[in-house]
Amino acid sequence: MTATSDARPRGARLPRQARRRQLLGAAQEVFVSQGYHAAAMDEIADRAGISKPVLYQHFPSKLELYLALLDESVDALIATVRKALSSTNDNKLRVVATFGAYFGFVANQGGAYRLVFESDLGNEPAVRARLDRSVQECAQMISQVIKEDTRIPDDAAHLLSVGLVGTAQVSARYWLGSDGRIPKEEAEQLMARLAWRGISGWPLSS
Repeated sequence: MTATSDARPRGARLPRQARRRQLLGAAQEVFVSQGYHAAAMDEIADRAGISKPVLYQHFPSKLELYLALLDESVDALIATVRKALSSTNDNKLRVVATFGAYFGFVANQGGAYRLVFESDLGNEPAVRARLDRSVQECAQMISQVIKEDTRIPDDAAHLLSVGLVGTAQVSARYWLGSDGRIPKEEAEQLMARLAWRGISGWPLSS
């Protein structure tokens, strides 16, 4: 997720898509720093350098603005994991690349990972659905690779993939909060090695 605010003097006209990008960038800064409940539409409008009525023209409510931003963040994570899985046909390197995708996502300076992994609105059904999608779609991609290479039954492959996704998410978040005591690349390699030792126990199908 690379949304960044582009505050301009009030009254400056922008094409609709450029304005939307500007508003999402400002909203990300506010939601990441304050959480959903403490964030105010007034502050988001001020951060973007526009009036609140203009903000409401694009996003009729704070929830709709949050959901639009969450959709972008989830899509970015899924795309990052998809790219990692398709980057090589070597399964050991795939594991390294996938953990690298999660560590890279949490290390993003925009803090988009907080919307996906640390949302304070997780009980809202529309938010919960998007958070669940981030896990399910990533797990499904990983599960497909496992099934193709090992012929493990669908349910078992999916359970393994959910476990790998959970490990990647939790370890990446823990690493980020550890003040860089372990360099990012070393942390990725450590967790990938742990995961590979487990998943490589299933022999490749002929």
